[in-house]
Amino acid sequence: IIKFYVVSHPHTSYGSLSAFHTSFFLFSLQTFTAWCNSHLRKAGTQIENIEEDFRNGLKLMLLLEVISGERLPKPDKGKMRFHKIANVNKALEFISSKGVKLVSIGAEEIVDGNLKMTLGMIWTIILRFAIQDISVEETSAKEGLLLWCQRKTAPYRNVNVQNFHISWKDGLALCALIHRHRPDLIDYSKLRKDDPIGNLNTAFEVAEKYLDIPKMLDADDIVNTPKPDEKAIMTYVSCFYHAFAGAEQAETAANRICKVLAVNQENEKLMEEYEKLASELLEWIRRTIPWLENRVAEQTMHAMQQKLEDFRDYRRVHKPPKVQEKCQLEINFNTLQTKLRLSNRPAFMPSEGKMVSDIANAWKGLEQVEKGYEEWLLTEIRRLERLDHLAEKFKQKSTLHESWTTGKEELLSQKDYESASLMEIRALMRKHEAFESDLAAHQDRVEQIAAIAQELNELDYYDAATINAQCQGICDQWDNLGTLTQKRRESLERVEKLWETIDQLYLEFAKRAAPFNNWMDGAMEDLQDMFIVHRCWCCSSVINSFFVHTILITAHDQFKATLPEADKERMAIMGIHNEILKIAQTYGIKVVGENLYTVLSPQDISNKWEAVKQLVPMRDQTLQEEVARQQSNERLRRQFAAQANIIGPWIQTKMEEISHMSTDIAGSLEEQMSNLKTYEQNIINYKSNIDKLEGDHQLSQEGLIFDNKHTNYTMEHVRVGWEQLLTTIARTINEVENQILTRDAKGISQEQLNEFRASFNHFDRKRNGMMDPDDFRACLISMGYDLVSAFSPGEVEFARIMTLVDPNNTGVVTFQAFIDFMTRETAETDTAEQVMASFKILASDKLYITVEELRRELPPEQAEYCISRMTKYIGGDAPPGSLDYISFSSALYGESDL
Repeated sequence: IIKFYVVSHPHTSYGSLSAFHTSFFLFSLQTFTAWCNSHLRKAGTQIENIEEDFRNGLKLMLLLEVISGERLPKPDKGKMRFHKIANVNKALEFISSKGVKLVSIGAEEIVDGNLKMTLGMIWTIILRFAIQDISVEETSAKEGLLLWCQRKTAPYRNVNVQNFHISWKDGLALCALIHRHRPDLIDYSKLRKDDPIGNLNTAFEVAEKYLDIPKMLDADDIVNTPKPDEKAIMTYVSCFYHAFAGAEQAETAANRICKVLAVNQENEKLMEEYEKLASELLEWIRRTIPWLENRVAEQTMHAMQQKLEDFRDYRRVHKPPKVQEKCQLEINFNTLQTKLRLSNRPAFMPSEGKMVSDIANAWKGLEQVEKGYEEWLLTEIRRLERLDHLAEKFKQKSTLHESWTTGKEELLSQKDYESASLMEIRALMRKHEAFESDLAAHQDRVEQIAAIAQELNELDYYDAATINAQCQGICDQWDNLGTLTQKRRESLERVEKLWETIDQLYLEFAKRAAPFNNWMDGAMEDLQDMFIVHRCWCCSSVINSFFVHTILITAHDQFKATLPEADKERMAIMGIHNEILKIAQTYGIKVVGENLYTVLSPQDISNKWEAVKQLVPMRDQTLQEEVARQQSNERLRRQFAAQANIIGPWIQTKMEEISHMSTDIAGSLEEQMSNLKTYEQNIINYKSNIDKLEGDHQLSQEGLIFDNKHTNYTMEHVRVGWEQLLTTIARTINEVENQILTRDAKGISQEQLNEFRASFNHFDRKRNGMMDPDDFRACLISMGYDLVSAFSPGEVEFARIMTLVDPNNTGVVTFQAFIDFMTRETAETDTAEQVMASFKILASDKLYITVEELRRELPPEQAEYCISRMTKYIGGDAPPGSLDYISFSSALYGESDL
């Protein structure tokens, strides 16, 4: 026989049957009957008399099945007394199996209709299944229910709940409970404390009509009893707790889901921003590289210089903002990964081809193409300058040659010797000999013209066709002149025997005047050749440039030294002419016409000699100007080197100082952040020195200065160092920001962070901000971390840890990864299971949730977010349009695809 005496619970003692008295029966009979019927109605039945209707045990077993949700053993169907006792014993055994100790009661008392024992058993069931699970701040069931009532009614006037008897007599406490959760059902401001029966009946009617809580008490009995029965009041009030606790639980679940979804939406926004920025930067690189890879040379120097200016604009204007975007992209990526780790989300994997490493590789390729493009531009400019010089030289020599050959073919084709006198024939013969001498002297010029044309072709001169046509014309004409000269000589020699007398003086004049005139032509040509002065294209260094110009000055001085000898030759030639005049005057010879042996006159020699003397000082001035230009270039080299030799070491020093600051553990993270911000501002303020150096570099390039023996630093070195310095300080600041974010999210103290930093610095043997796996293992052991877990040996455990701190298998452990690992185990984050449990509450314990339930329980934005991302629930028992919240919750934490 199972006997009833006490209901035990780890924190609750409910007394014995001796506690039942007359008032208990007055209240409890009505209350317990109503409470039992509120549950039996769910099974389609009810009781009329509590001491009679439970005697056969059938409705008692049904009641226990309804309130527990479990199946009891199959009842006996007979109507004999032993059948009834067997059924009641099955019910009592089920109560006992739930941890309730029954004393002083057996199945016989219930079957015999013992009202006192029956009510005690019902109270035991109420305590176990309606009140025992109530717990607020780890109090007992009764205290928890009382605390819940006090908190809910605290804001209401005239309500002071201190117990479960007299505190409820005026009915205001019950009305306050209803109004707190359903203000639309009761107008609390119209209630009066002096109308307890009206207040109680209002609460009973509203609870029964709108809250599905049956009327278990009588208003007159409560008001007229000095101390209403505590157990009856507790039973009735517990129904309100269960009615409203479900709504609060749903509200809590909705809040949790909103919080999780808000974090997920924010992370998705950051991911979209990263994808957008990465796509734009990669697209800019994709558009820029073909422009830099274009090696189609322009045909003119002006067009190539415009290309160089466009490249400078790209360096000064277009590229710096992209450098900042690249740095900001890396910072945003690191911040997003930190937030994902702190919210227990999987790491962000950008779209294919948009990883930080992909962007870095694309950037590296851009800089390689950029460097090659600049070198190509400068090479092409030097080539075009050389081409312009050669083309101008070809033009001068061709013009001079064509001027000389004008009329020569007609002259050589004449047959004037057929009707000439003896003197004229001899004159024609001598004149022809002088022409041959002149022709031989011009052979070298023709060869020079052909050589220049060939070099222009080899250097791919844009107008080579015109040059070739002109050169071919000169060569063909030259060949024709040779042929005509040979034919005329043969004709003159044939008639020379017929003519014997020739004026030797005219012949001598012609022979000496022609070479001297050719010498003067060559001298004038050299004195006017300014291209070899202004540009020494073949010189590859400053020393060679000065050496060549020294040779030119020396050669010019040597030329001036030959002028006295040339003047003597001129005087000798002029003396021949004077001798002719003297002979003619002496012997009465009348000289009529020109010298038949040459086209040169004494006046021609004199005029050309004066021209040579005027060109000499002009040549002096040009050489001095070139020396001054070379000296100016040397000053530019020294000026650039002076700044570069300061800025280069300054950048290196700042890089080393930033590296030291990143490993320094002195002060708080906020102080380190402040120091780094100040340091970053100082670096930015130094930008004016870089700009000044850029200006000097541009002046050097405009002066076509391409080397500098005074410094090892080029502008490219300084640019790369400056960009690395800006990126390093920005990355260091971002690392400290992430440490602050990690510290605040994980609840780590400054002392713990300093300890982590000290341990990391000690084992960072290479002082590069990273640890090798062996150093990381030693660091963990030194901090007391046990690498041998209960389920895996040391190597397996360490391998598991390495997959956490080095997911990309880079072979190193950064400080941020080290901090994340040391704080990972204490992280207090949401889990997929918690989110599933919250959705299950909103879905009333179903395995699916409907669109209406989501829109009713969640704010509009979060509800629509879930509806758009949840997949349809696959199951036969679900209505159309039901959604699968389980797979959605798993996807939020990376356990499946969202």
